[in-house]
Amino acid sequence: MKIGIPVYEGVDMLDVAGPFEMFDWAEFDVELVAAEPGLKRFRGGFRFEVTKSFAECTQYDAVWVPGGDPPALAGIINDPHRAYFNFLTKQAAGAKYMCSVCEGAMLLAASGLLDGYSATTHWAFLGCFASIAPKVKVAEGHPRFVLDRNRLTGGGISAGLDEALMLITLLGGTELAREVQQNTQYYPDPPVRSPIPPTPKQCPIPGVKSSGAKQ
Repeated sequence: MKIGIPVYEGVDMLDVAGPFEMFDWAEFDVELVAAEPGLKRFRGGFRFEVTKSFAECTQYDAVWVPGGDPPALAGIINDPHRAYFNFLTKQAAGAKYMCSVCEGAMLLAASGLLDGYSATTHWAFLGCFASIAPKVKVAEGHPRFVLDRNRLTGGGISAGLDEALMLITLLGGTELAREVQQNTQYYPDPPVRSPIPPTPKQCPIPGVKSSGAKQ
């Protein structure tokens, strides 16, 4: 199985690295790709290298769209050349699954690929759907992930680990997903408990107004 992760400057580290680790344990072929290859920097993190451009990609079995810094998302959404969206649209024509984690759902939604689908995202960005892609059906509550036909979307950052196991289940079967869970010792038991905060009235993406933000 080939998984493509389209990254960009300011992408969230765990949105990329966590699922990459899961997919690697599943022995999937995972590629980081970008509009332009070269050095990128994780949001608040270190630099990493991308060696393949969108133009050099083959068809992936699944595409994993990570979230990132809100200004970076705004730059992609407002790109007049639509380089990121053109890549997603082209891949969606042949991919088994199109996936997003955290606010990466804003990119999948803005490309039109979530229209008519039920989806979720990070709690702070739920209100952005109404302005960016009003045809998206926002899932109730705060599910770790939502599967609607061949669209798989995840909640905030750490939810990508659960979602990655779901994608492994879909592509490789339950037993493979269990092996990955065991090998990564993914049995979450956080030392604290807290409620998910209300969704802010203002969308965190610059230039995007919220409407009908969910509480």
